[in-house]
Amino acid sequence: MIKLLKILYISLIFSITAFASQSNKIVVAGPFASVSHPIIHMIHTNALKDLGKEVEFRLWKNPDELRALVLNSDVKFIALPTNVAANLHNKSIDIKLLNVSVWGILGMVSRDKNLKILSDFKDKEIAVPFRSDMPDIVFQELIKKRGLDPKKDFKLKYVSSPIDAMQMLVLRQVDHALLAEPAISIALRKTESFPIKLIAPNLYRSVDLQEEWGRLFKTEAKIPQAGMAFLGKTEDNENLIKRFMTEYEKSLNWYKSNPKEAADLVVKTLPMLDSEGLADSINHINLNHVKAIDSKKDLEFFYEILKKSNPKSIGGKLPSQGLYYE
Repeated sequence: MIKLLKILYISLIFSITAFASQSNKIVVAGPFASVSHPIIHMIHTNALKDLGKEVEFRLWKNPDELRALVLNSDVKFIALPTNVAANLHNKSIDIKLLNVSVWGILGMVSRDKNLKILSDFKDKEIAVPFRSDMPDIVFQELIKKRGLDPKKDFKLKYVSSPIDAMQMLVLRQVDHALLAEPAISIALRKTESFPIKLIAPNLYRSVDLQEEWGRLFKTEAKIPQAGMAFLGKTEDNENLIKRFMTEYEKSLNWYKSNPKEAADLVVKTLPMLDSEGLADSINHINLNHVKAIDSKKDLEFFYEILKKSNPKSIGGKLPSQGLYYE
């Protein structure tokens, strides 16, 4: 009997310890892209220690993994494309968009330095990541705005991620690709270094999709592409959310101001990236922490364009005010 009581006591202690550990952990998910990198700095600095919270980063590699994390996990904060946030909200998922931090990350990379606008790529084969998600969505909207047909006027070769598209460029499997930073800068670094230089000619930065967006839609050269969101009820987590976003903004500013140190830190967690290329990329991205509610005008302009030609990408309609955390 005494032995049984000891076993029950030990089991109870383990259960209490496990529960306490779980309650002190905040799971944050994101892609390997720049929107996630401030989170890694937050973990490094133990940014929420005053709240007794430990931040755990969980990587999603593609849109399917993102959606699985949203629906079947203990994730509280998630870095994601803004159209996905709208889509999930319109499907009655309990999600609040907290901020937009990525306003310019997309570009074309080519072996031909003479290609200056998207129509120059007509009839060419282009590697494109994340079919029907960013960056494919932005690319297709720009093509349509130029009066071209993405399916008829281009040979689009869809791949699972920007890293895959980058590797195809480096290995000469394609001559042109739509990429997101830091994949652009990493590709350029790789083709300037031994031994890759022996098998791949130089690559060139070509069309900046944000600048193309500004020209074609007669607006600023920026697109509200990605940010942070909270999953679940916000009412009981107001202090946590505010503290998280304060620390995220601090880490984002540090990341922008310390590219080499930031790259070295991020690569320890995301070894699929290249430190030198990642450091280069920070100067080519429009990173700016803006509260979601303060980004509403830009977001709705973006969502309206998607609603007209690709309504499924945002869940069929403009999201309600309830998407925006205030």
